[in-house]
Parts: sequence; C-alpha cells; structure tokens
Amino acid sequence: MKILILSSHAKSIFFYRKNMINEMQKKGHQIVVAAPEKIDDVKEEFKKINIRYKEIKFLNKTGTNPFKDLMALFYLVKLIKEIKPDKIFTYQAKTNIYGTLAARIALIKDIYVFMGGLGSVIRNENPSLIQKILKLQYKISFKAAKKIFVQNNDDLNLLINDNLLNKNKVTMVNGSGVNLDHYEKKKIKNNKTFLLIARIIKDKGIMEYIKAAEIVKEIYPDTEVQLVGYFDSNPTAIKKETIYKFEKENIIDYLGPTDDVRPFLEDAFAFVLPSYHEGTPKSVLEAMAVGRPIITTDAPGCRETVIDGENGFLVPVKDYKILAEKMIWMLEHTREAKMMGEKSYQMCKEKFDVRKVNSKILKTMEL
Repeated sequence: MKILILSSHAKSIFFYRKNMINEMQKKGHQIVVAAPEKIDDVKEEFKKINIRYKEIKFLNKTGTNPFKDLMALFYLVKLIKEIKPDKIFTYQAKTNIYGTLAARIALIKDIYVFMGGLGSVIRNENPSLIQKILKLQYKISFKAAKKIFVQNNDDLNLLINDNLLNKNKVTMVNGSGVNLDHYEKKKIKNNKTFLLIARIIKDKGIMEYIKAAEIVKEIYPDTEVQLVGYFDSNPTAIKKETIYKFEKENIIDYLGPTDDVRPFLEDAFAFVLPSYHEGTPKSVLEAMAVGRPIITTDAPGCRETVIDGENGFLVPVKDYKILAEKMIWMLEHTREAKMMGEKSYQMCKEKFDVRKVNSKILKTMEL
C-alpha cells in the first residue's frame, strides 16, 4: 500500500514518526511524507531512509492568515490527487485539520488523525473567536477521519464534552512511544544536575523552571540547572535575551538546541518538565528510558508519565515554589531519587515501548 504522512514540520518526522515508518516499510508499504519545508532543504535526509518527500506549499504551522490556509488546503487536495495514496496519516494541528479536509475532498476514505496535546488555544477557559473557529475546524475534520488517535484521557474528555468527536472513532495510545534500543538505561553519574529539554516557550514551564532554580541555588549553589532546546516562533515563545540574561546570572545553563538528547540525559541526575499541557511528553519518555527520576506537572499528558512518589513527583501547574521543593528533596534524598529512576525505566518498558505503541497504530490502520 501507499501511505501518505502529512506533517506541519518535516524534521519532526525523524523525532516522532521514524520508528512507525520503519515498521510500515518492513511490511512492504511505500511511504510518502509531505510537509511545508522546501524540498531542497530536506530531500536528502528523507532519501537516506527511502522516503519520498513532497512540499506542502502555502502551509505555515503557526500562521493565522486564513487566505494562506485556504491556499494550502487547495494545494493539499491537488497533492493528494497526484500521489494517490491508499491511506493517509496526519499529525500536528495544521495538517490534522487541512490534511484531513483535503483528503476527504480528494475522496480518500482511510484517514487517520494522530492528536498531540490540544494546546493553549483549545484549553483556554476564556472562549475566543480563534478558539471557536479551531473547535469547528476540528469537528469537521474529525467527521472525515476513520480513526483518531488520542494520547490521554484529559484530551479525550474535553473533545467529547465539547461534542467535537465520536468516541467510537477513538483509539487511545501511550504517546509516540520511545525506542528502548536507542535510549539505553544508564547509571546516574552525579547527584546535582537537573535537566529540562523543550522548545523555549512559556507553555513548557520554562519561566517556572528558572524561578525554581533561583530558590534551589540559594540553598545549594553548586546545583546545575540545565536547559536544552531551540527558540521557537510560537506565540508564547520566550525571547533569547531573557534566557541569556538568566544564564549570565548563573541561574541556568542554556546548552542550546541538539539533534541528539542522549548525552544530556545520561549526564543528568533528574529530569524536569513543568509544562502546562502535553499530549504525552516525548522528552519525559526518553528520560524515563535512560532511567531518570521525573518532576513534571499534574497536567494533561504529563500526569500519564508519573506515579506521584514512585518514579518522581507531580507538581501543580505554574507553582515554581513546590517545583523547587521537589528539586531540593531529590538533592537531599539521592538514594531514593535513584530508586525513582529505576521505577521510571520499568514503567517506560511496560507502558511506553515504541514497539507496543506502533503495533497498536498499525493494527488500527489495518496494515
């Protein structure tokens, strides 16, 4: 079969969908990927893994221009008719909406939507015009889909309560999974390095992490509080000057972006993600696979990864004081924290192994 995968960001294919694609290829299926990046920028990378790449013109993953979105929709219809796929798999907001609509217009019946986290626009308790439009778009696109993959019960309940989808179309999955051969369990080398890997945006809890670091360093000044990630064009993006300011004040160590997080995870004592909401945070799954204790928020998606007090701690969203308390607790209870890291690994192996996740996706897609 020919399977078309639609994404709003080409490079994310390598982080989130590579293992799934490998399983599809093993079964003899032909894979075509389409995303907004220009073909010359990514063609060679996809060629290495035997994937045909197509550019989605006019699509901007964070753009709000309705005319450009409409042009992207028409272009997607044309692209899908040209490729003639048997099945379409979409993920990320823009391609979930416009890719699904274009697929239906192009008379494709087997459309599968993989939902990430619902994001701050949908979750905002103060309804806006943008939120109403986005919900309507999701409702229409979900009707066109054969199946919708959802990563956590919080997102599922919100979608059902807002009457956006039919529960019978839903397949629950444990995130995108993590490759336990690629992310190997490693012994903790030190007792003083905290790590956060994320896009540099407010919704990831970056500012709460920095405020917690200030408190921790007042008591334990030798503590290393590391931040890894790239600056983003998201509406909640944090300016470079802000991060560099706190780095200059020796509150955090900003280590820049990376294509391979493993060396940073292996050097860390504990992993922190104070996010406001997620689908299922892949960065946490990778830290669990390496055997690190986790401090994350009691928020949608994040709470799926931690049993509070077992493999780490769940803290209230935006509460940097309690976040600091839990970081200090780990510094003062290193033996117990390392035992939490062991439990992280066991939980990851049982629940988030990418082979189990992909097996469920492929079975749902009848591949």
